[in-house]
Amino acid sequence: MTNYYCLVTGLPELSLEDGKLSYTVSNFKTEIYPQLSKADKKLVDMFYLKFDNQNLLTLLKDKEASVDTSLGNYSADELLSVITSLKEETAPDKKFPPYFYEFAKLYLETPDEERWGLEDKLHGYYYNYAIKCGNSFVSAWFELNLDVNNILAALAARKYKMEVSKVPVGDNFVAEALRSSNARDFGLADDLEYFEQLIRINDTVDLVEREKKIDLLKWNWMEDNTFFNYFTIEKIFVFLMKLEMIERWVSLDKEKGNEMFRKLIDQLKDEVQIPQEFRNK
Repeated sequence: MTNYYCLVTGLPELSLEDGKLSYTVSNFKTEIYPQLSKADKKLVDMFYLKFDNQNLLTLLKDKEASVDTSLGNYSADELLSVITSLKEETAPDKKFPPYFYEFAKLYLETPDEERWGLEDKLHGYYYNYAIKCGNSFVSAWFELNLDVNNILAALAARKYKMEVSKVPVGDNFVAEALRSSNARDFGLADDLEYFEQLIRINDTVDLVEREKKIDLLKWNWMEDNTFFNYFTIEKIFVFLMKLEMIERWVSLDKEKGNEMFRKLIDQLKDEVQIPQEFRNK
């Protein structure tokens, strides 16, 4: 396990200027990412894959489309090569996640009028892949996001009398429970400590406030699950996740974004002082 004592203690002093973060997810990609070990870069790549997913979907719709690859792992030409490989029936390139080919094949074989639900399928492939990353915290983080998204989608489907079994994506325990259970809590309340909180969040009428509450649930989950991680990749991964959240909050509500931003900075300052063994080094 690589320890990033110097990197964590040297994380930039974040500040908000004119309602915008002076340090962003994009900055992280160019400044912090290169300092990570090869193995840890692969974990962070799991986060950036979501930008590749969107770009792949865009290029499947229109190979001439302009895509922003600044935050993804692959260039437009690399993503186009996935599509070309399928059309020419050549061997898949192992540098790409296998689900790229699986999804692109599904997309190309699906009639235009039936492609409306395929983006959800892509999300399911992505989460299934990321959950198998090999790091227990990062895996649990992606599973949390999959479960929260699936539960909220299932609750919405039930509310509007839609067929709930067709809504969840992914193949884990929660997805299967949502597909098969008719119970009020889908049989999940005893297994997921945040389930009732999610029910209350789902009842929030204001969509912006609802989004904030979802992020706060995830924020608190990260804090609880990295309490004893001081200078590891988990701490850096959380820093990146929180940066993304704050960027979104700033765009939704400047005051709330400022509040959560200050909380992140205060925590970082406190956390780098916690381990006694490092204080005199």
